[in-house]
Amino acid sequence: MSSLVEQPVELAVVDYGMGNRRSVEKALEHVGARARVSADPQLLRGAAGLVVPGVGAFPRAMERLRELGLDELLRERVQAGTPVLGICLGMQLAFDSSSELGGATGLGIIPGEVRPLQTGGRKLPHIGWTEVAFARPDSPLVADLPPRCAFYHVHSFAPVPTRAQDTLGTAEYGAPFVSAVQSGSFYGVQFHPEKSSAAGLRLLANFARICIEAQVAPPAAAPSVAR
Repeated sequence: MSSLVEQPVELAVVDYGMGNRRSVEKALEHVGARARVSADPQLLRGAAGLVVPGVGAFPRAMERLRELGLDELLRERVQAGTPVLGICLGMQLAFDSSSELGGATGLGIIPGEVRPLQTGGRKLPHIGWTEVAFARPDSPLVADLPPRCAFYHVHSFAPVPTRAQDTLGTAEYGAPFVSAVQSGSFYGVQFHPEKSSAAGLRLLANFARICIEAQVAPPAAAPSVAR
């Protein structure tokens, strides 16, 4: 597969000890981006864009981010207009809170709560390829993708955004759930693009292009981050 990213761009995969960080790094490199896995604040602040992966429990993930000081760094980067992509749990962490394992406070970048999937009796976790319908096909994250596209999901929880405009895409597993979000410079997907074949690689390449454009565009006013 030829490179999908025509210009060099330095991206960082946020390492807080949870998630398939190396798989995300390799997928970004496959589409032509330069990617490094790191928890070093200086390196993360210098990157053109950040990717927050995640597999595991929300409360433990937030605990790890706070221990490393990465919760404040992520809020800071979003406020500064740096593109940030959250994947699976990494997307859920952007919300105000989660009810998982007794509940925990999130980053507060996007208003809303992460709740258990309502599956109508179907088994959890939801694992497999599920079609995502994009509510905002003009978003640069989904450029060159069809309005409905299958991606690989592995999860038992999903976000419930407070604001309808933050929903980028929805899917269904027994009942509809939000599978992609966008707010300011934060983008999030419940699925795993690094495991989603050509469509997933296209989405990662689109994110890299967003980061390239953000480097040359004048800074836009970032939305305030709820705390």
